[in-house]
Amino acid sequence: MMKKSMSKKGIIYTVNLTEIEGDGSFPCPKCATVISPEDETEEIYKIVDTKIVNDELVELVIMCGNCGSNIKLTGFQGTI
Repeated sequence: MMKKSMSKKGIIYTVNLTEIEGDGSFPCPKCATVISPEDETEEIYKIVDTKIVNDELVELVIMCGNCGSNIKLTGFQGTI
């Protein structure tokens, strides 16, 4: 489910949404804070970057509000 990769900014964790069961919530790979797609307050996570191809969201990078980890979310095509 989770993969680590390095970038110029540090470690980026990758979470494939097609591998998540339930309502789409998952724990932060570093600190285990539960990140839910239902949370719109930006207290738990903040959207850092989006990647759109052919008017469809294919990738979203968020930052955990607790530990500051960057998490790349993939697998949006399977969630529609």
